[in-house]
Amino acid sequence: MDLFGKKEEPKAGKKKGEKKGGGPNIPGMPQKPQFWANLLSTLLIFILLISVYTLFFSDAEKPLEIPISQLAADIEAGSVSKITVRGEDLFITYTDESEKESKKESSTALSETLVNYGVSKEKLTAVEIDVTEPGGFRFWLVTVGPFLIPIVFLILILWFLSRQVRGAGMQAFSFGQSKARIIDPNDTNQRVTFKSVAGAKEAKEELTEIVDFLKHPKKFLDIGARIPKGIILMGAPGTGKTLLARAVAGEAGVPFFSISGSEFVEMFVGVGASRVRDLFKMAKKAAPAIVFVDEIDAVGRVRGTGVGGGNDEREQTLNQILVEMDGFEPNEKVIVMAATNRPDVLDPALLRPGRFDRRVTIDLPDRQDREDVLGIHAQKKPLHEDVDLSVIAERTPGFSGADLANLMNEAAILAARENRKKLTQYDLIRSIEKVMLGPERRSHILNKREKEITAYHETGHALVSSILPYADPVHKVSIISRGRAAGYTLKLPFEDKKMQSRKEFLDDIATTLGGYVAEEMVFGDLTTGPSNDLQVISGLARDMVTKYGMSEKIGPIALEGDGGRRAVLEGHGAEMSERVSAEVDAEVKRIIDEAKKKATDILTEHRKALDAIAKHLVEVETIEREDFENLLRENGITPKKKEDIEHQPIV
Repeated sequence: MDLFGKKEEPKAGKKKGEKKGGGPNIPGMPQKPQFWANLLSTLLIFILLISVYTLFFSDAEKPLEIPISQLAADIEAGSVSKITVRGEDLFITYTDESEKESKKESSTALSETLVNYGVSKEKLTAVEIDVTEPGGFRFWLVTVGPFLIPIVFLILILWFLSRQVRGAGMQAFSFGQSKARIIDPNDTNQRVTFKSVAGAKEAKEELTEIVDFLKHPKKFLDIGARIPKGIILMGAPGTGKTLLARAVAGEAGVPFFSISGSEFVEMFVGVGASRVRDLFKMAKKAAPAIVFVDEIDAVGRVRGTGVGGGNDEREQTLNQILVEMDGFEPNEKVIVMAATNRPDVLDPALLRPGRFDRRVTIDLPDRQDREDVLGIHAQKKPLHEDVDLSVIAERTPGFSGADLANLMNEAAILAARENRKKLTQYDLIRSIEKVMLGPERRSHILNKREKEITAYHETGHALVSSILPYADPVHKVSIISRGRAAGYTLKLPFEDKKMQSRKEFLDDIATTLGGYVAEEMVFGDLTTGPSNDLQVISGLARDMVTKYGMSEKIGPIALEGDGGRRAVLEGHGAEMSERVSAEVDAEVKRIIDEAKKKATDILTEHRKALDAIAKHLVEVETIEREDFENLLRENGITPKKKEDIEHQPIV
């Protein structure tokens, strides 16, 4: 089965080096886990101090203490060699190297005390007496430690408690402060310039004026020119809107305030408006500066429609944004940039002149742009000599810049997984399919009959696409499971196309039905395999009738808006009557039936080629473009060439 589309790249999160302006990182009440962590750390410090004190000053190492009368008797007996006097403490060393301690009266000299206890002067003279002043760290620790440590511990607990209370009060006052992330222009690690952005030539030309204004505002003001206050970047996800905004700030060398539209909206009414005021206040102080609001449709939707629950907080936030942008003076030198991939839902007041009055559309990169983007992402990756980025660019139509970055990353992961030091062309080719369809599921083994059904299904797609003149050429056919697909046929145009004709749509529908017809023709039965194909062609045929005016019976009438049937689901009512709806259904069925007949005629006429290619696909599981075209020639079918497409008549 085929897969038409790609996965979107998730948003990038906060990057290293970005600063956060305004209040605390997490507004609201203080977090209890942080308080208990602080209290636990205090207890651990207290236990550590007690352990150190016990280790160095344990009673187990303290010498035996004797009374002063015993000391006098020992001196008289001649067994004492030295006495060290330190205040009231006596440290006694005996002739056998043993040590003991004793105490003396504080107001009496040691010699006088010993004489009073009956020690003769001759015996006292034979003993060495050393008098030292008490002091030092050990003395004060031993003396004051038992009293000081509990006091310090209590002070620490009181300090942590007061800090928590003070933090709660500060968070309450800073709840309405801006949460914008700030990138300093002097931070070379975070600075982005236009050299880092490949493609988007027209968008960069539009934004160059903004850079020039931020660098040299005087030449604009002297001539009476008013630079746009707001620039809105519109484009598909992953096309580089945020990167371009950062590149403008990097080129101009000004601070970059970045915030998401959803960060303005809170549960309490008025918080978002307060954050808007604080954000613009910070930007004006740092002027010249750029304020970037990503996904502005989160707060900038059309007001008064009831969509989104009538959120008063969202509407007040939008009103405050409008007021702040109106309040800018020509010399404020603050540029507001916003990004969205849904400009159709924005409030008209945002887009009027004086606010977001310059709209920059960023398209998906073309072939040359894709090659340039791949070159940027390949700069820090070692490439093998066989790597040709132009081939990869040709095989990735419809890829956004984020898809191409993911492609290069997946190729590097594949090479590292196989313990290779360089990326090869084969790694890049495999990563294309991995990004588009998902990883290979070789453990998903089909039985013999399922393998044959899948082979005929994919061969039906490939064969019909190769015969029809307006269908895209086949690059690869495989029955190896990827993602949710049991097999896939990779069809890519020779050149990027901005528009599609009715004949191309009809051939595309017939190609998509090729698998369905092949199963029915060969096996006389149908499986659940073509389910996704049927959904795709049904939607495409209906768009041809209701949006593009490609039905002769219905005529050039747009019966469905951009929302399609979504408008009915959202309660806006049907956009056509029941009679017209029945005619649309009949016309959609006619288009699909004619496409099915076209696919049936092709596969019936080339049944021999269908069987040969399907059997070969069962054996090898994957057929690349060159081998597939050789199989076509062997069965009398001439493969498509680029020249054939270029010389087709204009529809």
